[in-house]
Order: sequence, then structure tokens, then C-alpha cells
Amino acid sequence: MAGPVVRRVFTARRDGDLAVGSDPAELAERRTRIVPGQWTWLQQVHGIEVAVVTQVGEHAGAPADAVITAVPNAVLAVHTADCAPVLLADEAAGVVGVAHAGWVGLESGVVQATVAAMVRLGAAPDRLCVDIGAHIGPRAYEFGRADLTRLALRYGPDLVAATLEGRPALDLGAGVIAALGEVGVAPTAVRASVECTATATTETGDPRYFSWRARRDTGRQASLIWLAGS
Repeated sequence: MAGPVVRRVFTARRDGDLAVGSDPAELAERRTRIVPGQWTWLQQVHGIEVAVVTQVGEHAGAPADAVITAVPNAVLAVHTADCAPVLLADEAAGVVGVAHAGWVGLESGVVQATVAAMVRLGAAPDRLCVDIGAHIGPRAYEFGRADLTRLALRYGPDLVAATLEGRPALDLGAGVIAALGEVGVAPTAVRASVECTATATTETGDPRYFSWRARRDTGRQASLIWLAGS
């Protein structure tokens, strides 16, 4: 018998604000329209806490920045508006997870903590497939030199970039890939979106994503992963 199949969903601005704070009834309707059922969403605090879900809907609203599970039909979600959503799956082991990786979480080790927690559930780093969703791109992400230097010393020079104006910038996606490499996930196992939440537009020229840094948007898109099973 085939095991659960990994499902992934990335929303955009057109799907509406999916974070806590909007009208509860509207929020519930939006979430049901996208993926029915109970979501485990988080009160993200830019830390490295990883919640482990043992039943559908468990830890909803927990203060954490990553969540993992081996439970079929447990929908895991993070909300972002410039940070990188990182979806991880070991389909053979039936283990999935999602992390919210801004620069603070990246420096603190949220990506590595998520992989370590998944390994404790039976996942293997060399079997992980990782998707990095839309996040702010380096051309729009001016970054302080001191913080950038510290991150480069930790993760290497690939995350050092420049804005369109030539100012120092952080390549957040490159940083996530480097963090994954520290725990044995090969770059070839990572699919990273090239869309920038600050600059990507729709066919009509409207912003495609919520972006706090570019427009001070209060809305958030969601990134979800789950094991679809009976």
C-alpha cells in the first residue's frame, strides 16, 4: 500500500491575509478555501523553537518558528511577508516540516533545528526535499554591513549581495541553502523561488505578495505542507 503523499501550497496576495489578526470568520473561510481542515499555525517569534505535531491541529498558535509532523492530514503552516518559508519533506520516512526563516532565525539556527527535529522522527538529511518559497530578494534587501559580515562569517560569501543601487544586501535564500548544507542537505535537493516579495507583480502590475519591507503590508501569505493520506 502506498504511503501518504506530500502536498505543498504557497499562497499569494490574491488569496488574502492568512495570518492571525483579520476577522476570524473571514480568516476561517479563506483557510478552508485553500486547504480544508485544521491548520497548525504558529505565533512566530524569530526563534528556533520547533513544535512537534502528534495529532491534527495540535499546537495551533504555539510560540515557535517551525513545526514538524509524521501524522497524515496534519496541515502545517507558516506566515511570511518577506522572510523565507522553508518546506521540508522526507517522503520515504513520512515526515514533513516547515520553518519561518528571517535573518534573525537564520543566524540563530532555525533551519538546522528543524532538520534535527525531523531526524528525531526518522527523517534523513540526504533524503530531504526542500522548497523555499517567495521571499525578499537581495536587490530589494539592503542590509547593515556589520550584520551582513557576521552572517557571511557564519555561512560563507554566497549570501553577500548588492541592491539595485549598489548598497550591501543579504541574499536570504542563499543563506537558507547554506544552513541546510551544514546539516547534510545537498543544494541539489533544494528548490528556491526566484520571486521577490518586494518587487514581484501580477499581469496587471499589482503586487503579487505581501511585503512588510517594501510597503509596510500587514497581511501575510501562508506556506503549507502536509501528508495527504487516508
